[in-house]
Amino acid sequence: MALPDGVQYRTFDGEERLATRGEAVYGEPVVDGWRAWDAHRSKLGAMYELGMKPGLDDDDRVLYLGAANGTTASHVADVAGPTYAVEFAARPMRDLLSVAETRGNLFPLLKDARKPETYAHVVEDGLDLLVQDVATRGQARVARANRRFLHDDGRLCLAIKARSEDATREPDDVFDDALDDLREGYEILDSRRLDPFHADHLAVVATPR
Repeated sequence: MALPDGVQYRTFDGEERLATRGEAVYGEPVVDGWRAWDAHRSKLGAMYELGMKPGLDDDDRVLYLGAANGTTASHVADVAGPTYAVEFAARPMRDLLSVAETRGNLFPLLKDARKPETYAHVVEDGLDLLVQDVATRGQARVARANRRFLHDDGRLCLAIKARSEDATREPDDVFDDALDDLREGYEILDSRRLDPFHADHLAVVATPR
């Protein structure tokens, strides 16, 4: 699997692990400036571990929806160019702001990913990558609403959490409906369950249509 230059497999305590170059954020080991990327704490990291091609490339312009405390957003910012990180909750935003202090290209936005019009004046158009990990109903609709920021050849890297959509239904049924909804705005390039790293999650890589 081809990786961007900013994402490599490095040795930590005798084990080859995915890594990016940057300062530690969540207690992960760092060796020679490279920090381990824990796939059990990162949907995007799990996608790499499972052989997917999320589309993250060096110096990409990125919109990250559902940045939370900055665990994954920090790894993205280690690799990418301008990284706009949207988070709705105030408590994790405080942690995200601390992460941004050591990453000048990471721009935290205390906004609701379901309302892209509230941050459209800040986020530039023609972005290379949209990363989405939001725990809400209508995750495909959120991705479609934020499609406006991607250029025609851009990529969506989406983690769909079944239990956030409907905890009473079988995850596979939830995923099927979400993919049907997503196809109204995207061409799906790849989709895979994130087991064993994240239960009841489906990873999707897509491009605007």
